[in-house]
Amino acid sequence: MTGRPGSRTGRTTRGSSQASAGELLELVRSGHATTRGALQQATGLSRATVGQRLDRLFRAGWLREGAGGPVDSPLGGRPSITLEFDDAHAVVLAADLDTRHARAAVLSLTGEILAEHSGTLVIEDGPDAVLGELGRWFGELLEKAGHRADEVCGIGIAVPGPVDSETGRVVQPPIMPDWDGYDIRGRLARAFTEHTGAAQVPVLVDNDANLMAYGEQRTAYPDCSAFVLVKVSTGIGAGVVVDGSVFRGVDGGAGDIGHIRVGADALCRCGSYGCLAAVASGGAVARRLAETGVPAASGSDVRDLLASGHPGAAALAREAGRQVGDVLATVVTLLNPGVLMIAGDLAGTPFLTGVRELLYQRALPRSTAHLDVVTSRLGERAGLVGAGAMVVEYLYAPERVEERLRALGV
Repeated sequence: MTGRPGSRTGRTTRGSSQASAGELLELVRSGHATTRGALQQATGLSRATVGQRLDRLFRAGWLREGAGGPVDSPLGGRPSITLEFDDAHAVVLAADLDTRHARAAVLSLTGEILAEHSGTLVIEDGPDAVLGELGRWFGELLEKAGHRADEVCGIGIAVPGPVDSETGRVVQPPIMPDWDGYDIRGRLARAFTEHTGAAQVPVLVDNDANLMAYGEQRTAYPDCSAFVLVKVSTGIGAGVVVDGSVFRGVDGGAGDIGHIRVGADALCRCGSYGCLAAVASGGAVARRLAETGVPAASGSDVRDLLASGHPGAAALAREAGRQVGDVLATVVTLLNPGVLMIAGDLAGTPFLTGVRELLYQRALPRSTAHLDVVTSRLGERAGLVGAGAMVVEYLYAPERVEERLRALGV
């Protein structure tokens, strides 16, 4: 594990004679080995050593025994007792911020949403106010879900800007004024404590498109080795999942396709001219509608107009889709994904039609022969599910498990 949130560790293999308790837990969680005998075969550990390491996991409350599995021996005998990750021993908190709206939830360790809240939260109000309010939401959600604050093992938050995953700080975010370099982890951890009285817990931060991609890929396309999600809302961003891990680039800037130059003269919020987001985002479509007298100020307004069948909004969304599809032809040629998912406020039929028109026209047939162009399965919950999964993968990675077991004294 690199320490980056959302990364996946390699699987323990046969012959790993020093396999730790954390690596045994990883084998059980992944389904690669779910009996004591299978763990011995996968790791090369003795029966006694496997038993000792499993005992630590049982004492921590992270493992439980399930129903009897298949008989390990060809000679027959009693069925083996299966081992299961006990997802009831803790919960995760997650939040997904947009420019004027946010969602928050309590999730189980397997990603089930136990309680959820959405409401107005204006990112331009600044990080201190926004994260403080999230802390209040979390306290209310835990009460609604019937869970104590001391059951929370971690918090994940999705933000609409590039994130340095080593520090958890946003880096020069075009649509997040006053957030550049801010200590999101520290402030949200304190807000959680202020509103619940519980001890601070780990907080992980990532870009919203990254976490949407992570949540969607794990939920609906776990066998897709190259997955791309494009979120088109107030801005435009992409999340890329390769071999089960989010691809972020060297400092979190991967996927920021909204600032690819497309030759137009429109001024972008980043200060440059001609960015894709300046001409094809939900915000850009809203501005063009407003110029014609249609009341629209944001991507969410455009979404509502599209839902009501507004012909002007549909025409502009299709045009925006064509502009995005032109850029995605290059993305698809470069990454050769199996799934390209369109999400966000504009992710409806007109926009998707425009994307397909230009994508298939500009990309080589070889690049699109095995490509599925789809829309979101999880909808507005994708970022929450991805944020929760990021926390779980981080906290239950083998080396992190060892640290946490030692801290628990088991």
